[in-house]
Amino acid sequence: MYKVAVLGDRDSIYGFAALGLDVFYADDSSKGAEIFKELTSREQYSIIYITEQLASDLTHEIEKYSYKPTPAIILIPGVKGNTGEGIRAVKKSVEKAVGSDII
Repeated sequence: MYKVAVLGDRDSIYGFAALGLDVFYADDSSKGAEIFKELTSREQYSIIYITEQLASDLTHEIEKYSYKPTPAIILIPGVKGNTGEGIRAVKKSVEKAVGSDII
């Protein structure tokens, strides 16, 4: 059975543990890259939520999984604010699936 992971700084993701999701804390990009590689190599996570701030430092690693069915990498805003990258990624995925912009 697949699991769901959440990766980011402690303040942004600690609440996800209450929902039963596996949370992994990374306050810097080097620690985040290490954890991200570990999560994707396990092949037990179907979805990995990652904060936009951390994802901006891991763009190259995340890009490798954009054409694979699992894991789905979903960007979420952190406590430091929304960069808009998560919305752009969802919009791009919808355009790819539907064939046109729906907004």
